[in-house]
Amino acid sequence: MLTIIGKAGSINVRKVLWTCAVLGLPYRREEWNEEHAALNPNRMVPVLVDEDFVLWESNTICRYLAGRYGGAALLPRDPQERAQVEQWMDWQATELNTAWRYAFMALVRASPAHRDPAQVEASIVAWNRLVGLLDARLGQTGAYVAGERFTLADIVLGVSVNRWLMTPMQRPGYPQVDAWYARLAAHAGFSEHCANGTP
Repeated sequence: MLTIIGKAGSINVRKVLWTCAVLGLPYRREEWNEEHAALNPNRMVPVLVDEDFVLWESNTICRYLAGRYGGAALLPRDPQERAQVEQWMDWQATELNTAWRYAFMALVRASPAHRDPAQVEASIVAWNRLVGLLDARLGQTGAYVAGERFTLADIVLGVSVNRWLMTPMQRPGYPQVDAWYARLAAHAGFSEHCANGTP
């Protein structure tokens, strides 16, 4: 059985748990403790243990699970279709996450290190702008992030948009994002691992 290490409320752990739900994969989850430090030199979660194989980095874990356990619909085998999925997954991990970090730490986590109003505002502006890019993309596809089918790109961006929706700040209206987020609710694991009340 798969072991997933990390708290269930972590946004990055939630990506992996949602992927498991969509693929119908059984797993056990363990809370992180110092005994796990040898498994990830970054001391961050999630960490996946699949028999004697250990993997970290949430988007990489999602790719691995889809690749090993028959998730061709989530991560297509065709190189160009797969590249579309991975492009948006990488965008989520780099551009989008970088944009929201300061605002989220200030407005949700109340971090003492994130109290500069100008930086909070700049983070909100960047975050809203990037969600606007996602809205434009969804207007092009009319369905899901990488095209007509639900993929790993929708999982990783779904939890990010959930965080955007739950952070107490001003947001523009993005009708394509709203319609897409509603479509995500039809997929296994959405209510438990995405729209579960955790930003």
